[in-house]
Amino acid sequence: MTYQAIKQYLELLNVSGIDCIYRATVGSADELNRLRAQYSECTNCGLSHDRYRMVYGEGNPKARAMIIGEGPGRQEDLTGRPFVGDAGQLLDRMLNAINLTRQDVYIANIVKCRPPNNRNPAIEERLACLPYLIEQINIIQPRIFLLLGLVAAQTLLQTDLPLGKLRLMEHTFMDRPAFVTYHPAALLRNPDNKKPAWEDLQRFRDKYFSLADLS
Repeated sequence: MTYQAIKQYLELLNVSGIDCIYRATVGSADELNRLRAQYSECTNCGLSHDRYRMVYGEGNPKARAMIIGEGPGRQEDLTGRPFVGDAGQLLDRMLNAINLTRQDVYIANIVKCRPPNNRNPAIEERLACLPYLIEQINIIQPRIFLLLGLVAAQTLLQTDLPLGKLRLMEHTFMDRPAFVTYHPAALLRNPDNKKPAWEDLQRFRDKYFSLADLS
């Protein structure tokens, strides 16, 4: 890691209340499954009070790309799987448009329990879940991130810039390239943003496959 990446990582650990750094076999599906079961009854924040199921995350444990959204919705809460409702179907189409599938990526969220009425998760709720996300990243070791929506982008990039500016830049998170685009749920509410979202996906796609060529 570069000095700046190490600094960013340590700052994120600090604000998340993480006092140790987790290490595991890279791409360990068994370890991810063990942690999913271990955390299934988490009560670290108030979101646990109304959840039906914790939505830990799923996908390829050796994925080159990790897709990170905001939090579960109703269908996700019922099934325990990320992005399975209408927004999930749109995400599948977005991935297919850039020659990827769910089997190629790992999908997770900033918070792993559904906020009431799908509101934005509060800062304390995000911080309660961040250690789980950092563990997942350390296990999977993705080479690139796609951040869906403002909550994911501002939380992980530690910025207050608006989505309109964030999506136009290539960022670095944990010493890896990170791209920002609209959350699929937002695209369903405002289809006019599908064109700029396609531009974002093309930038992400080009970087993803350039990294694949280097491996």
